[in-house]
Amino acid sequence: MLNFLKPAAHKERLSEEKVDAEYKKLRFQVFMGIFIGYAGYYLIRKNFSLAMPFLMEEGFSKGDLGLALSAISIAYGISKFVMGTVSDRSNARIFLTIGLILSAVINLAMGLVPFFTSSIAIMFILLFLNGWFQGMGWPPSGRVLVHWFSVSERGGKTAIWNVAHNVGGGLMAPLAIAGASITTTYFGARFIGYEGVFILPALIAIIIAFFAFLLIRDTPQSVGLPSIEEHRDDYPTKARKSLETELTTKEILFKYVLNNKWVWAIAVANVFVYFVRYGVLDWAPTYLSEEKDFDMEASSLAYFLYEWAGIPGTLLAGYISDKVFKGRRGPTGVVFMVGVLIAVIVYWLNPAGNPLVDNIALIAIGFLIYGPVMLIGLQALDYVPKKAAGTAAGLTGLFGYLGGAVMANALMGYIVEFAGWDAGFMLLVGSSVLAIVLFAVTWNVRGQEIVKD
Repeated sequence: MLNFLKPAAHKERLSEEKVDAEYKKLRFQVFMGIFIGYAGYYLIRKNFSLAMPFLMEEGFSKGDLGLALSAISIAYGISKFVMGTVSDRSNARIFLTIGLILSAVINLAMGLVPFFTSSIAIMFILLFLNGWFQGMGWPPSGRVLVHWFSVSERGGKTAIWNVAHNVGGGLMAPLAIAGASITTTYFGARFIGYEGVFILPALIAIIIAFFAFLLIRDTPQSVGLPSIEEHRDDYPTKARKSLETELTTKEILFKYVLNNKWVWAIAVANVFVYFVRYGVLDWAPTYLSEEKDFDMEASSLAYFLYEWAGIPGTLLAGYISDKVFKGRRGPTGVVFMVGVLIAVIVYWLNPAGNPLVDNIALIAIGFLIYGPVMLIGLQALDYVPKKAAGTAAGLTGLFGYLGGAVMANALMGYIVEFAGWDAGFMLLVGSSVLAIVLFAVTWNVRGQEIVKD
């Protein structure tokens, strides 16, 4: 482990009269740090989707662009797991910031240097690097959540934090369009127009990285505070213990993650949840422009609505899993994925010329799909001790992105190109059904009850 990445050292405990006030202040501060930090990642993750219609005009096919786009998911899936194991043994404050800045640099390169968008092979390499650096966002955020928020409050807090996906993803589209407009208006002699899709969001992401670094702190003990379990008297097991010793990679992998059947169950479920999530999201601009006669501005609005509709949906999923199902995440996943299935069918079968129905269907899918996305991440945090949280979440991400998102990018592109959009939507419907079945497998599982320190 590089010295600058090592977890922040524990400091001498503050006096008892200072603990409550300091905890209240810092819990809000670190939460805002990971919230804006992770939203910043989403400003520069999927910009390529909005550039694809421009690139098709330059002669690239849907199948080839889908292949290039898949590089993000391939790299992200591997990175979320590999870098998750590194993150579990790193300072979250530094780890999250470095990943965000490196991802922004890649986006700037794609926008400013024409060579980097001159061939599918080059775009694949750049997008792979971007995906790898993107994998450095979730694990440190998970590390912060499990160290600063105890088990009985973690569902609600994780749901609120998960809204960062939608804030960043929703803002990406209007920022990207603004960037494209700026480059066309003021630098039209040099740029085609799509380059601003990468440039403006990347510049803003760098600014966000600076503020995230200022706000985040690694663990309570690193600022002289007791563990969150001790402070709130809220322990995950009847033994009333909190594992505070940093673990080795071997312990994390083989003692707590790879031998955990429930982690494997949600990892497989994530394949199908992510296929639906990105099968709809990544191809929305292309599908709406080709099949429903949406222009770029209208497609971007639909993209925006899809992302932001996930905010209330995510919060509702967290509330239901905590309050209605008493910490069981599986039933909530089933309910939400049934809704996704219905909305996908409406989105598919709605005829051209009725944009209101298309937008309502996309809003419904966005509202419903991010609940299951959040719940699987939350289950990963629930099912292992907090020192292994990043790795457990990384394993589910590995399956979600390599199995689900890659298929949504590459396979969906080629299926649509050679068999049409109906074939693509059949895959989305089948994935929704399989996700429902796998969430049902975890119906009676309460994460906190199976954690063993």
